[in-house]
Amino acid sequence: MHADDTILVTVLDTPIGPLSLLARNGALVGGGFTADPAQLHVRMHPSLRRLSVAPARQDDLSWLVKPVRAYFEGDVGALGGLTVHQPGTPSRQRLWTAMRAVVPGTTVSYATLAAQAGNPAAPRAAGAACAANLIAPVVPCHRVLRTGGRLGGYYYGLDRKEWLLRHEGALSE
Repeated sequence: MHADDTILVTVLDTPIGPLSLLARNGALVGGGFTADPAQLHVRMHPSLRRLSVAPARQDDLSWLVKPVRAYFEGDVGALGGLTVHQPGTPSRQRLWTAMRAVVPGTTVSYATLAAQAGNPAAPRAAGAACAANLIAPVVPCHRVLRTGGRLGGYYYGLDRKEWLLRHEGALSE
């Protein structure tokens, strides 16, 4: 096995539970609120799922761990500079890019997200892209709400979505 064939994993403690981070070649390829990185790995695109997974020391992934810690310590813009790699269709790529453009402390509706990604007639596709997103909270699907501001769904639970939005200042106490 070469290093290019390996996804490095670490699990961080956060105020809302363990966050698994999966990285390859300087890019975040998976992130999710679980203590078991394998739960993310099995849901990844086949091109990533075929790769082996190996534990990494947090010091070896400091380029990733430092901004994630900074985010949870209050620097809500700290995740914006991270490189991510999430294979998907061109439509999904546009939607995930549009999600990353949603500024911390703000939210958009699924319909608005679809319009920002160039397909205003596809709010359901926006919802599907949120559901398929495996790089939480860096690709911030938690900032996408139903029309009228209702929270909608979140794979890791609405309590975590609500916490993230309050942490970023998008919801008041």
